Amino acid sequence: MGGQTSAPVKVGEEIDVKIEAVGEKGDGIAKVKGFVLFVPGVKEGDSVKVRVTRILRKVGFAEVIGASGGAPAESQGEPAAEDTENFGEEEETEEDEDEGQQSYDEG
Repeated sequence: MGGQTSAPVKVGEEIDVKIEAVGEKGDGIAKVKGFVLFVPGVKEGDSVKVRVTRILRKVGFAEVIGASGGAPAESQGEPAAEDTENFGEEEETEEDEDEGQQSYDEG
């Protein structure tokens, strides 16, 4: 065993995290294997993909690069509110898929 006391993440690493709380300065707080990461511009309960930008002895900092859950690279970006507005459009797409499945079942 290497006996490393370093963080479980590296600068530049991209990981999915859940924001567990929001600190005094408004930054979101996420934990990775007990290691605290501060993430600006998020709300408590958010699940986001972040890139680690800086690591100190006991805490690290990261920036949001997209939605959590392996979202396609195209959807990465700041306007999270825009993503929620798009849900209506996605429903239409799902309906189109359902129609295709129905005609497939009939045939």
